[in-house]
This record gives sequence, C-alpha cells and structure tokens, in this order.
Amino acid sequence: MTDTLRTPPPPTAAAQHRRPFTLDPGRWEAERSRALRTGHVRDHTCTAECEPVLVYERTRWGWLAWTVPGDGTRPELPHQIGVLTPTASRMQRLALRWLTRRPAQRLGLAPTVPGSLRLLAVAVAVISLAVGLFAMAHGVPVDVALAGMVLAPLLAEHLPGRLDARAREHVRSVEGDGACRYLQRLAALHTSLVQAAVGSDRYELRRAAEIGQHTLWDAAGLLQTQDTRSAAADLIARERLMVQLADQAAQILKRTPGPANADQARKPEQPLGPYPPGPRPAPHHTPGPLSLKEALHPPQPQPGPDVRTADVYLLFAHEPYYPGPGTQEINTTVVTADTLLHPQVQQPDGARIHDLLTRGRQPGEIIPLATLTHELNGGADWPTVGDWESVTTDLLRLVREEECNALSLGLPEIARALICTGPHSHVRTYDAAADQFIAYGPTERAAVLAEVDKFLACIVAEQDL
Repeated sequence: MTDTLRTPPPPTAAAQHRRPFTLDPGRWEAERSRALRTGHVRDHTCTAECEPVLVYERTRWGWLAWTVPGDGTRPELPHQIGVLTPTASRMQRLALRWLTRRPAQRLGLAPTVPGSLRLLAVAVAVISLAVGLFAMAHGVPVDVALAGMVLAPLLAEHLPGRLDARAREHVRSVEGDGACRYLQRLAALHTSLVQAAVGSDRYELRRAAEIGQHTLWDAAGLLQTQDTRSAAADLIARERLMVQLADQAAQILKRTPGPANADQARKPEQPLGPYPPGPRPAPHHTPGPLSLKEALHPPQPQPGPDVRTADVYLLFAHEPYYPGPGTQEINTTVVTADTLLHPQVQQPDGARIHDLLTRGRQPGEIIPLATLTHELNGGADWPTVGDWESVTTDLLRLVREEECNALSLGLPEIARALICTGPHSHVRTYDAAADQFIAYGPTERAAVLAEVDKFLACIVAEQDL
C-alpha cells in the first residue's frame, strides 16, 4: 500500500527557470516560430529516433536546452542542462556560446545516397573553386591552388565537430527527466546567488556565487556518472548547501538581524505558511477530543533505553521521483521498523539500524533518519552501526517495486529540510511578501512530524503497514 501526502508545491528561487525565457516571452515566440519553419517539434508523433529542435537559453553558469511542443505550450522541463566549469576563462565562455549555436543546415547528397553535407561546406567549396581558378589564372601554381580548393571544404565540414569536442571538455551536460528535474532546481537556486553577486562589492555574495557554481558543477558530474537513486545522498547534501547559500545571500542583501535575533523579529502568532504540511501548533494547548493516533496509541511513560518497541516507523528523504504520469513528486518515505530486516536490504546493516531505531521509543513513533544521525554523535558513529545510504537505497527500491508497504510523501521544500536536520536544528527562509526572514526550528519540525503522524494513523487504521 503506497499513498501520497498531497501538499502545495514549494516556491522556486528563480521563477525564470520554470519555463523558457520567462523574462523575455518574445524571444520564446520567435524561437518557436523558427522551429516550426525549419525543424521538427515535439508532438504525439515523436519516436525515440526523433531529433526535435532544441532552443538554448544561455545563462551565466551554462545553458538550458528546451524542446518545442507541437501544441503551442511552453515546456516545464528542459531536455538538456549544461554547466560551465567554475574556473572558465574568457575563451571557454566563448566556447559555451559556440556549443549553443543554432544547428547547422545540411543538404542531402541524393535520394539514393546516404549522408549529407553542411550548407557551409558547400558554400565554401563553391567559393574556394572560384578563388582557386582565379588564382591559377594569375600565376599561382596549380598544386597549391588545388590543395586549397580541396582543403577548404573539408575543414568547413569536419572542423566544427572537432571544435565541439574541444569545447565540451569544459562543460558537463545532463539529459533525462530525473537528472534535468533535479539540476533545474539547483540551477534556480544558483541563479539567485548569481543575481545577488552581480554588481555587488560584497565578498560574501561573490563567494556564495562561486561556491554555488562549484556545487552545480559537482552535481552535474554526479548525474553524468550515476543515476539519481545511487547518487541520492550526495545530491541531497548539495541541495541543502545551495538552499543555505541562497538564504545567506538574501540575508546579506536585506541586512536583516542575525540568526540569534530572527525568532525575536518574527511575530509570535505568524503561521507556518505553505511550507510544512500543516498548521503550526498554538502556543497554548487547549484540551480536546483524542485524535485517531492517540486513540490507537495512548500516551505511555517513556521506555528505558534498553526497552525495544517494534511498532515504530522510519522516515527518510531521498531523491524525488514520480510514480507515474501526472502524479505528484515523491521525495520522502515512511516504512515500518521491521522493513529494515527484509532480506533484500543490506545486512547486517539493516538489522543494526533496526536495533537502534527500536530502542527506547514510544509505540507508533515516527523517527526521522536525521534523528538517528543526531543520536550517533552527529553521524560520526554511523560507521559502527551500518551503511545507512545503502540501506535507504534498498528500502526505496523495495517501495518502488511494491515489495513492501510504505507511506510515500511529497513534502514541500522547508518541511523536507526540517526532517533532514536534527531535532534541535533550524532552517531559515526569506518571506518576500512580509520582507523578513523566518526561522523554522524544533517546534515546526514537530508540526511536520505531527502532520505525517496524523496521515499515517488514517492509513494504519484501515490496514497495518
């Protein structure tokens, strides 16, 4: 049984990357018109062999390549994303423009002859023929003129390919829905860093943009060599770093108080907002009827550290995926503790994590993986317990292959960040509407877990996981 917690989509840091050329709609219309005239657009007739026209949107850090849908809409997901090396020279930046040039027009040799020639090579051949004949008429040796007449079109045909290969040494590009969707999110965050650093003399902003470029470059390298599932832990770490950089850059721009005063500046009754999936707990609790979860698992005294409670759940974040067409993004999963004992989960690592997970817990308690990391000396003691990355990868594979029961969640960005941090950590974000920073901490993290707990209770009431 797999269900999805429906929550509002999180806001992105740079809205222009949600669609192509958001800041210049006229450019998109012009490119779309050109694609309709000169090439193949993406529609229901496309096959795997189709090569639709790509429209390149250049940025300071690389490019996004978009296909042109045949129904007239603007695409939401790039076909390809390219990231320029962080130490790019002026010549390498020019190479990026070379790679994102319009595709060369080609002429077929004949209906029965395979292959084609670049239109530029044909034009150079005609020009070199005329220049060669003119040169021979004015006394230039025949062998020299013929060599030039032959070499010029050959260079025009093959030199661009060699230049492409040389330019790609300084660019990492990824394709595929999963990889592009992830890199699109990181690119949006990095764009906010670049925009903050442009025209600023603040070292902190320029340094944040440099770190963001390195982070984007590293993420592109991971996605080139691994799939999103095998590189999930590294990708999530880079996404968290990029979120922190964007938050710090916004703080510097607005010159707001530091983290220690952020909670004082926030209004006491300010709601949690659309980020975590549920209302923020009121400062004063008013007794009311028991919830379904409380009815299923009445409050009990806290068990000792040696007492084991099998009826607990593990919550862990992972690389987002979509279970099917038109479905919501899944980025967090809840499984029962006993799932860690599954034979297809790496052992004995799973059993050791199960032992840690079930010690001193309340029945029905949901334990985030980050809480275990906090209990293990901030993660320093994980090697003595087991490889949590391999274990969670195996758990996610079981869930996606429907080999075990689970609760699949689509948490917003802040809610997901809260459950990925320790029980005493804070996550800060900038509220543009209120022009202030908001710090989310243990209270908001508890609210997220309470909402997940409420949703899980409804599922368990019908059928145990």
